[in-house]
Amino acid sequence: MIFSSLIFVYLFLPLCLISYAAVKNLRYRNLVLVIFSLIFYAWGEPTRIIYLLLSAVLNYLFGIGVVKYKGKASKAILGVSLAYNIGMIGVFKYSGFLMENINAIFGAHFPVPEIAQLVGISFYTFQVMSYVIDCYWEKVEPQKDPMKFLLYVSLFPQLIAGPIVRYSTIAAEIDNRRTTLADLSGGLSRFVLGLAKKVILADHLFRIVDNFLGGSMENLTIVGTWYGVIMYSLYIYFDFSGYSDMAIGLGRIFGFHFNENFNHPFLCKDITEFWQRWHISLGSFFRDYLLPLSFFGVRNKYLSLFMVWFCTGIWHGASWNYIIWGLYYGMFIMLEAKLGKKKMRKIPLPIRHIYNKLVIIIGFGIFYFEDLDKLLLFLKNLTFFNSNGFVGIAEQASFCNNIFLIIAAVICTFPLLDYAKKLSERSLKTQAALSVSGTVISVILLLLSSVLLVDATTKAFLYYRF
Repeated sequence: MIFSSLIFVYLFLPLCLISYAAVKNLRYRNLVLVIFSLIFYAWGEPTRIIYLLLSAVLNYLFGIGVVKYKGKASKAILGVSLAYNIGMIGVFKYSGFLMENINAIFGAHFPVPEIAQLVGISFYTFQVMSYVIDCYWEKVEPQKDPMKFLLYVSLFPQLIAGPIVRYSTIAAEIDNRRTTLADLSGGLSRFVLGLAKKVILADHLFRIVDNFLGGSMENLTIVGTWYGVIMYSLYIYFDFSGYSDMAIGLGRIFGFHFNENFNHPFLCKDITEFWQRWHISLGSFFRDYLLPLSFFGVRNKYLSLFMVWFCTGIWHGASWNYIIWGLYYGMFIMLEAKLGKKKMRKIPLPIRHIYNKLVIIIGFGIFYFEDLDKLLLFLKNLTFFNSNGFVGIAEQASFCNNIFLIIAAVICTFPLLDYAKKLSERSLKTQAALSVSGTVISVILLLLSSVLLVDATTKAFLYYRF
């Protein structure tokens, strides 16, 4: 089941809200959320719920074990927990990729396992890993109630594609929370905003992307290639940030306050800042749990950065382009770290913006092409080494036909809600007018999104793959 479907919006969510509101005891409300979360995850493929429950049970025990036992026993339990969690991701995401490369390198003919990837495994596994590590570091108390821990692991708003919610963020709200009118109103508005990002912007931008980058690309012009990858950059932002908005909004409806996952990343002045604004929960996970480690007995800043960006790439999928993509960004992060903040600030701001946008756009092209032959062709098509010409009729016609969509997408990369919030602080009259306007706009966006979903072929969020 996905958020951007009529079944979820008009059947699953209303039933969940009604059931949740019908009980007043928090323990029963938690039970309602667990039941609906498991239904949500099992929808369409019931067997995958087995692995989610197994992960919840084992990490519940690991969390208790690393605190109950001390010294070597605690370290051993932590080691087993990390081996199990990383091993699960390895089996379901990378076993086929690993065997294919072994066969290619050594000329072997080992059978390549065909294991269906578990939706959301990277997200909920990283959550439970952070929980066990935090228990080991004594940053949080282990959860003694298995039902409450299962709620943390399976909570449907962020189960499939994040944000990666740490236990410390919602531990208090699992035990004691209430939904205020502001939470309900703000949560619903945030959900609708995310739905509109997905249905109105992302899905329509992807049609442009598919037209230009989805084919052979052998005859694609320079402008056509840049046009396609720029549209992909906008698409992936609205697709993923739209999901995060919906997850944060849904969490707020039920009294949970998740951390932000995006902060208008295209406004960044350099690549380091981009990654402080993009997929914040993943970046902070690697910063807090991987960066402090020493490798091979050596604690080196640049070696640590290399490992972080290698892991960032491989986390996204079992394909060489993701590894290249991660190391590509890591190279620019290391370059900026070597230059230092003072030298970076001395570079004129327009040049910094041009530099980082070019890096980001090309980076998304690397992210898009899992076929390395197509990736090389894409990189060639970006330059004058392309013999297909500079501009063609197809991209001119597409741009003209989609001009309003493109303008709307570019405008929506700016912090419009932040501007509105600042305006509302001027007077109560302005605040009331903006509140009414916001409600009207939310209703219009919901109706428009619903109409578009009626005849649409439901397209899953991109990060469901990861």
